[in-house]
Amino acid sequence: MRALPLAALIACAAGHVLADDDPPDGSTHVVEVKGSKDGDDRTAPGLGARALPGSVTTVTAQDIATLDVGRDISNIFKRVPGVVAHNIDQGDTGNGFRMRGFATQGTHGADTAIYIDGVPQNIPSSQGGAGHGPAFLEWMTADMVGTVDVIKGPVSALFGDQNRAGSVAISTREGGAETPSSAALTVESYGGRRASLVLSGEYGKVRSLLVADRYLSDGFRHGANNKRANLFWKLSTTIGDGIYSLRANYYESDFAGAGYLSLPAMEAGLDPHATMYGLPGFGDAHRKTVVFNRRPASSEAGWFATAYAEDFQRSRAIQTSPVLHTYGYDDRDIAGARLGTTWNVGADGILTIGLEARKDRGIAYRRQYQSRQPTARYVNSQDLDLLTYGAFAQGQYRVLPYLKLHGGIRYDRFDYDIANLKLPAASTDYRSAVVTPKYGAIWSTMPDLDFFANVAQGFRSPAAEQISASGSLGPLGAAGGRSNTGIEPSKVRSHDVGANARLGDDWTLSGAVYDIKNDDEIVNTAPDVYVASGRTTRRGFEFDVRYQASRAWSAYLSYGRILRAQLDNPAPGTGALLSVPAHTWKGGAQHRRALGPGMLTVNGDVYVTARNPYYMGSPLVRRDMPTFVRYDVKATYDVGKLQGSVFFALQPHEFASDIAYGSAAGLLVSTVPRMQGGASLRYYF
Repeated sequence: MRALPLAALIACAAGHVLADDDPPDGSTHVVEVKGSKDGDDRTAPGLGARALPGSVTTVTAQDIATLDVGRDISNIFKRVPGVVAHNIDQGDTGNGFRMRGFATQGTHGADTAIYIDGVPQNIPSSQGGAGHGPAFLEWMTADMVGTVDVIKGPVSALFGDQNRAGSVAISTREGGAETPSSAALTVESYGGRRASLVLSGEYGKVRSLLVADRYLSDGFRHGANNKRANLFWKLSTTIGDGIYSLRANYYESDFAGAGYLSLPAMEAGLDPHATMYGLPGFGDAHRKTVVFNRRPASSEAGWFATAYAEDFQRSRAIQTSPVLHTYGYDDRDIAGARLGTTWNVGADGILTIGLEARKDRGIAYRRQYQSRQPTARYVNSQDLDLLTYGAFAQGQYRVLPYLKLHGGIRYDRFDYDIANLKLPAASTDYRSAVVTPKYGAIWSTMPDLDFFANVAQGFRSPAAEQISASGSLGPLGAAGGRSNTGIEPSKVRSHDVGANARLGDDWTLSGAVYDIKNDDEIVNTAPDVYVASGRTTRRGFEFDVRYQASRAWSAYLSYGRILRAQLDNPAPGTGALLSVPAHTWKGGAQHRRALGPGMLTVNGDVYVTARNPYYMGSPLVRRDMPTFVRYDVKATYDVGKLQGSVFFALQPHEFASDIAYGSAAGLLVSTVPRMQGGASLRYYF
């Protein structure tokens, strides 16, 4: 069974390609994997991400145009080596993003610091999503994305809370010549339909980009649906040596999720289209954001600034029985700023220093609903006033013609005031700080071969529920309660060694080996007692090979291997292994050719995850989730101002899913269709 996906990977191996005549969307660039090449990071000015001593993958808007992004923006990470970016398929409930053995099932992008235009996306202590630090990227559409830098490991000091597995820096597109105007219609299997509009132009010295998107889906499962609207407007201008931009976006969503189904029950005949307990989950979301940015116009040197304000509201009800939901809700006002500057140190060095602050004020609670009506039984309820602020510095210096040294450090402080509405006696303030240093080296043995090594620390703040525990299910204003103000942020120490090489004009190779120790994972040691004591170890490697056969063909193949992802000291009666796949394969190919009056582009990709452990039974027995395989094909034909696309996805393994949970009764799976497809038509003007 495992030989078939591997053979398909080798036969199908992947990518992107350059061609003589570019289509209107310019879908010609290659996903680049770099560790030591100097470059400009438009999202976080100051020592570009692609100059870091580590594994960095860059995805461009042109790369994204060759993907079937569909309903889940997480699909922009499909081709990134070692990244598991899965479709949770429970409505707009956060984005499944995992790498390097972190963020096990259900953490929705936590443990990776995700920034968009310098604005952190991880939501601390979320109740209307999934726990502490999830990232909700559904407000974005593919038309908004300019570049994406995926930085493996906590090697960059420019990113703070949740930067344990690494970080993701996304920059949005600008209007004017960079982005053509267009209108598009898309239809997909299971009632998926989308209308999108891109209006791009220049008015004097001001560049304008407006993106409007409306998406509806009925879903593969009974009772599942999604209604989403996105509106984005960005104004940019160049003044002197700086580029200034102001963007505003509005997002709203209303959704229902069919939940999870028991694998043993489906093997016994349960309909894979069924709804968990026959009771759909439900939720909605609203997000309004304003962001101001300034960055240097022509190089990294210069000052940069970000200021933002956001109104964030989200709810989600998860079914727990045929009549009960657990309903989570967030209503948060978030504001923050980032200011820094970058200097060139002679001809051989660069130094960035900066300050960052974020204020998060609002309520977060979970309560029990019965027959879709609220009850007085709360899991927790907190009024939050969370202030995080700190400073960072990062630099690099060439000490020898072939050797560059890199160093960085962050200081982050937490000033929290938590009013526990369920157990008022547990209300408390919280004051703590964390320092995370990073250092590394890049050794260039020849122009096209670099070796890198680094040691870096990253951290995750404690959740409000860990600081001010809420006890068992009950009413607001109950007696009792406990606070854990001595708890410290959880830190990791990551070691990386790797290389990047270009062999002639055709081959690009990269790889890395890593070892990550979590010094003080926060664990629940007794009722309402949380301490930083549980240690975890993650160890693995990954490699990526890309081949540019000609201007018409290209291919890629990548493999990520988790050698160890486990709790070092598991509690009695619990499993030691973390629920992350041991094997992640990705591969594909692209071919472009002139056909009649236009240009045909065909992409094929395959994605495989295998040996994802879980535990079931009493006593617990370790099992592996079914191997998950997905094949994607997208064909695009550009002629004049028209672009037509058809796309198909095949997921052939019965009951396999890229999102599943182990339980004592067996594996719970979010089932997916074996085949789905769609078509789109875009007009450029």
